[in-house]
Parts: sequence; C-alpha cells; structure tokens
Amino acid sequence: MSVPSGPSAPWQPEPHWVTLPGGTGTSTVGVWRTALGERPVVVKRLAAPQPGDPAELSACRNVGYWRREADVLICALTHDTPGLRGVTASVEEDDTGVTIVRDWVEDAATTGLFLAHALGRFAGAELGSQSFLAAHLLADRLERVERRGGWPTLARTSVADLAEHLWSRRAAMLRRLEALPQVAQHGDPTAQNLPGRLGDDVLAIDWGTLGTGPVGADLGYLSLSSREEFEPLLDAYLMGLPDGTASMEEVLLGARVAAVYTAMSRAEWALARVAGGEGALAGKYRHPAVAPHLRALQRTFGHMEALLEL
Repeated sequence: MSVPSGPSAPWQPEPHWVTLPGGTGTSTVGVWRTALGERPVVVKRLAAPQPGDPAELSACRNVGYWRREADVLICALTHDTPGLRGVTASVEEDDTGVTIVRDWVEDAATTGLFLAHALGRFAGAELGSQSFLAAHLLADRLERVERRGGWPTLARTSVADLAEHLWSRRAAMLRRLEALPQVAQHGDPTAQNLPGRLGDDVLAIDWGTLGTGPVGADLGYLSLSSREEFEPLLDAYLMGLPDGTASMEEVLLGARVAAVYTAMSRAEWALARVAGGEGALAGKYRHPAVAPHLRALQRTFGHMEALLEL
C-alpha cells in the first residue's frame, strides 16, 4: 500500500491496483482490488471532511458520517453478529483520511430469500450504544432530498399525484417509523453489499450506514433490488426475526415506508439527471440510468396503496 512519505504528502493508490466500480461518494475516494502476497484484498479510501463540506459528514449519528465504516471495523462490532457478519479487515489513519483493507469476498450468489432471512436474524443483534451508530437513516436521507428541492421531476410524471401526497406526509410517516420497534440494521442491504456466505450467515461489506432503525426497513430496502416478490421475502424475514421482536404488521409498515420513500427518491434522482436534455421526459424512461429505478418504483405500487390508507 502507498504510505505518505511526509506529513503533507497526499495519499495515492498504487498504480497496479484495479479500480472497482461504484467506489466513489461523498467521502469515498475510491475502492480497489489488489493482493497482499497471496491474499486477495479490497482497499477503500475515505477522505476526512474539509472546511466547507456538509456538516452531516461530521455528525456521528447522521447517515452521512464519513468514518462510520472504519469505526465499525476498529471495534469489531460485526465480527460475530447473527445473520450478517463482517470480514477480516484493518484500518490505517492519517491526517487526510482513513484507508480500509479487507479480505476479498467471493460472490456466493445467494438468493434474496436467504438474504431476507439473514436480515431478520441480524435485526436481533445487540450493537450496544456506540456513538457512531447511525440513527434516523430514512429521515436523514429525506432531509438530503428536501435540500435538493424534494421530488419536482416526479411531478412531471404519471405518479405526480402520488408523489405529492407521499411527500407532503413524509413527517407523519417518519413518526410512524419512530414508533416501531427499533432494531439493528445494515442500512444499505443490496446484493452487492451482501455478497458472501459462511454457513448460515451472510458475509457483508460496506458498513457505512450501520445503526438502528425501524423493524422491516432493511427488508424494504432489499426488496427494491431482489428478484423475488415481496411476499416470500417478508416470510423469510419473519422466519429469521427473533420471537417477540415485532408483529408482522409492524414489519410490513417498516418495509413499506422504507421501500416507497427510497424508490421515489431514487427515481427522482435518476430522472433529474436526464431531464435537461432534448425531448420529452417520458421518452427518457428507457434510459439505462433511469429504467432500473423506475422498475423498482413500479414494484412498490402495492405498498403505496397501503400507505394511502393510513
């Protein structure tokens, strides 16, 4: 690994490292694959906030907290949690950020049902009261959307009325989530972040949104990208959920609110990126950067109808 030779030398990846896709974000400089001897590893670089950066990057409980993943690994918080567990990793810190080196995880091609069951088991994990654990994930994400103006592009689509109604009721929905049992949640449970398998557990990566939240929220998030329909995913999650944690109705509410508001926000983000080009907005629904988000949105229509009745 490249180590700065002096206090002012900028961190740089080694030239032979292979860049992995999707490895940039607010704090993530990049993600690379390499090897330490015969051990295949992934290197992830997180940049410390600089003057003028959003305040949420330095707020320990906010979804955007910049170094949460490093803190999770330093504390070995997910070393033996049920359902989901982390992999061997090391953390190196310097003046400008943090470098994480973890084992490469081979894709086990696990089904959505297996992942949903694992998420239900993980909801029973005891994470303690670490100050860096995320709280109010969906509220933080919607606040970020609000700063960008809400869902104005969706107002130009066939879901305009639904979008307006749901956006206007977001505070009430968030209060309903707060009233649900609060459990351990990964916060970003996509198949890409849940790639491996060790016995009955999933080997998970990217713990940057680890925290506590409403029961069922992780399930709703997973359902947006899973091949399986929602009902069998719900059954699998409930089978993994420890007895007495929550009722099916509580899980349903948590999953529905998380899925609908996440899908709406993603669709808005995707459409807004292409809306400024030539041609009608409807003609851009098949754009490869838009279509997956609209398909995920379509999968939540049943959830939307249920939320409209609340």
